[in-house]
Amino acid sequence: MSCSENTNAPADDPLEALDDAVAAAAFRRLVRHLRHRHDAQNIELMGLAGFCRNCLADWIRDAGAPLDREAARAAIHGMPSAEWKARFHREATAEQLALMEESLRKNVPAP
Repeated sequence: MSCSENTNAPADDPLEALDDAVAAAAFRRLVRHLRHRHDAQNIELMGLAGFCRNCLADWIRDAGAPLDREAARAAIHGMPSAEWKARFHREATAEQLALMEESLRKNVPAP
């Protein structure tokens, strides 16, 4: 599965006016919320929003975090990804996979 993000924000995008510390605090709150909500499966997030915890890990690496893939996932999951998967992952249904594919087609390709 793959997530793309359009990083070419228009100059008048209010998000760009946010202080980096405020944006970072909001990001950390989102990640902690996802750490708490293990019932929200990655496949469900992908089907509804076109991104998941693993996408967030990829995005922090894309933004310059000096982490390998596993370390980035551990930072987002709050534990090694293999442990998270063993404790919380449920196999995706055919319907969930179809919803994910449909949702990903709506994502804007990265430049």
